Amino acid sequence: MELFVDLQIATADEESLPDLAAIEQWVQTAIIAGSKAKREEAELTVRIVDNDESQQLNHQYRDKNKPTNVLSFPFQNPPGVTLPLLGDLVICKNVVESEALEQNKTLTEHWAHMLIHGTLHLLGYDHIDSQEAVEMESLETKLLIELGFADPYLSEKE
Repeated sequence: MELFVDLQIATADEESLPDLAAIEQWVQTAIIAGSKAKREEAELTVRIVDNDESQQLNHQYRDKNKPTNVLSFPFQNPPGVTLPLLGDLVICKNVVESEALEQNKTLTEHWAHMLIHGTLHLLGYDHIDSQEAVEMESLETKLLIELGFADPYLSEKE
């Protein structure tokens, strides 16, 4: 599968960000495993932001007035038009770093989780009801373990 990731760095502090190759690996892993049909190509934007932009978007689109780890904006193809565009992921660097510390995870581990989680949202997965949550979290866990990371929900299961 051919993957095109438009990486936008919109944070003043670029230290400790994952590189494009890692982002592409995590996104591609989620797309291949999570797509309902085989894809020849896929395209998405990953925008890494600071608290202010995350909070503004979270407030505007989810009516929650605080920054959040990842926002997913799936692209809806117009009727009769087929494009490989999945949509946009907006990830707040500061929230990801704080959560990694709180959850006793490495930054790399949590970045991988957030990119897989957000990509699955772009593919139509959700966790609003418990059945959907089990399906999505099970797939995330499987993919992260295959990539050599720990179960991201282990602390919640204990």
